[in-house]
Amino acid sequence: MNKGTLKQILLITDGCSNQGEDPAAVATLAYQQGVTVNVIGILEDQQSEQPEGLEEVEEIAMSGGGVSQIVYAKSLSQTVQMVTKQAMTQTLQGVVNQELQQILGANQEIEDLPPEKRGEIMEVVEDLGETCDLEVLVLVDTSASMHNKLPTVRDSLFDLSLSLNARMGKNRFSIYTFPGKRKEMDKIMDWTPKLDSISSVFPKLTSGGITPTGPALREAMQQFTKKRSLRNLIGREDTDVEESGY
Repeated sequence: MNKGTLKQILLITDGCSNQGEDPAAVATLAYQQGVTVNVIGILEDQQSEQPEGLEEVEEIAMSGGGVSQIVYAKSLSQTVQMVTKQAMTQTLQGVVNQELQQILGANQEIEDLPPEKRGEIMEVVEDLGETCDLEVLVLVDTSASMHNKLPTVRDSLFDLSLSLNARMGKNRFSIYTFPGKRKEMDKIMDWTPKLDSISSVFPKLTSGGITPTGPALREAMQQFTKKRSLRNLIGREDTDVEESGY
């Protein structure tokens, strides 16, 4: 089985999108293009009820083939790691199920296998989770209500980077925030294997404004395509050089 690269968007928000297209519809489109959308909804630590604005968290993740979780700010770090790893396993199980159907016929899934075979296949999934390459674009809501939560978000992303560095596969992270100053979202950190410089980035963040989750997700999805297009362009240039005999 080809290890490949798992692509994830991790959306961290505390409220309802209030401008632009339906974020669940955009998440569906991202999933169709091979990018899983995971969503973490943050509650204030003293908050006893889930606000209406967080109802869409599960809907976006379901549409994006990902994992969702509502969490109190104090537990965010642990949750970010858990959601990222759960989504990796879920995606890999989906890939394995597709291969099983090709080998054993339609409607055959891991759960249908005898326990010993199921155990062997889950070992393969766990191994792939350690060895496949992972790209996570973190999309952080910086609307006004997120202001007090941003330091916790920063710490949780740093912990995520540390926890994944033990993997054998390559990790690449990028961080974007929305709403952007002039666009749907702003790039805070370009693709990098480690988030150790994150503390120098987050103090510069300002919070405020609207919550255009759908448009920001669409822009985030396109970052994977842009990166791939650049690689293809470089690859073609290398080929041209070889063919011309230099």
